[in-house]
Amino acid sequence: MPKTMFKIDLSKPMEEQLHPGHNRWHPDIPAAFSVDPGTSFRLECKDWTDGQIKNDDNPNDIRDVNLARVHVLSGPVYVNGVEPGDLLVVDILDIGAFQGDEWGFNGIFARENGGSFLVDEFPEAAKSIWDFEGIYTTSRHVPGVKFAGIMHPGLIGVAPSMELLQKWNEREKALRETDPNRVPELATTPNPEAAVLGTLKGAEFDRVAKEGARTVPPRENGGNCDIKNLSKGSRIYFPVFVKGAKLSVGDLHFSQGDGEITFCGGIEMAGWIDLKVDVIKGGMEKYKITENPVFKPGPVDPHYSDYLVFEGISVDERNGKQHYLDANLAYRRACLNAIEYLKTLGYTGEQAYMILGTAPVEGRINGIVDIPNACCTIAIPTQIFDKDILPKK
Repeated sequence: MPKTMFKIDLSKPMEEQLHPGHNRWHPDIPAAFSVDPGTSFRLECKDWTDGQIKNDDNPNDIRDVNLARVHVLSGPVYVNGVEPGDLLVVDILDIGAFQGDEWGFNGIFARENGGSFLVDEFPEAAKSIWDFEGIYTTSRHVPGVKFAGIMHPGLIGVAPSMELLQKWNEREKALRETDPNRVPELATTPNPEAAVLGTLKGAEFDRVAKEGARTVPPRENGGNCDIKNLSKGSRIYFPVFVKGAKLSVGDLHFSQGDGEITFCGGIEMAGWIDLKVDVIKGGMEKYKITENPVFKPGPVDPHYSDYLVFEGISVDERNGKQHYLDANLAYRRACLNAIEYLKTLGYTGEQAYMILGTAPVEGRINGIVDIPNACCTIAIPTQIFDKDILPKK
């Protein structure tokens, strides 16, 4: 078993941990520890909200969650000898829930506080709790469903350079200013409220809190990509922007459907992750991996082989307007078509939405060239249900 290099006490907030993690991206956040290339180690992680969500039936904690707090990350990890221009090679060796804490949560966020992919149809907060038994999970809030999860880090990434950080903040500020009063907001720009910045204190803390990028979106450094197949056995190649790379990880998921459409996505959990790091010197230029990470999926995947697949096209169902090859709209339509079907099986719209967000659902862009309609699909494994869900004569 790899040595635990970052320990967590679930009863304490992130800033009170033995070594605090962080919830902003900034090159000046100090490393929690350092390792040599070729080293394996374990990091323990809180759930992405820093323990704000409780194992109960009341969705008010989802409604009222402080999003300035997220995501709390474990790290950064300084890898000795790694320099800008290198590729940091990260192997995900294993992931698990803490013993005695084998549960997670999924939530639909309220429009006023984050929203979700289908916020117009589901503007109110809702929550489901999922219990783990080995590789399987069930929920008292979504009956008749049981599936094997693909545990993965929703968020894993390296620190940006100061130049890259400024680029992020400038472009996201410009986007937000195109509609500054939009709810939910177009981008989450720097906000010092509830910042956690490792061991920084005083004036340095204040400066970094004002400059640090929020961890909400994926970016060139990896970050919050929420890729369900980035599970144990996977290998990631990160472009390196600062000395030591400063690798961080968090937002562990027990399972997730493609797209993480409920925003409080998949089944969020606290737990641990075992990683191994190495380096390819000069790898960014050699392999032209300069803008975003590249990864090789691991061999672990649930063996579901029978799916019911729902299509969507880029025509807005609310007004009938035709859009040109809009994959976002087509994916939304596929999700809504699947939800309407699941409602005929006795599920509420919220329960159906949560099934799409938590189960190992496969999402695809199937056609992106046949003007004017993009075509996307959502494939739901039929074996996760305790009854036959196919249409009957």
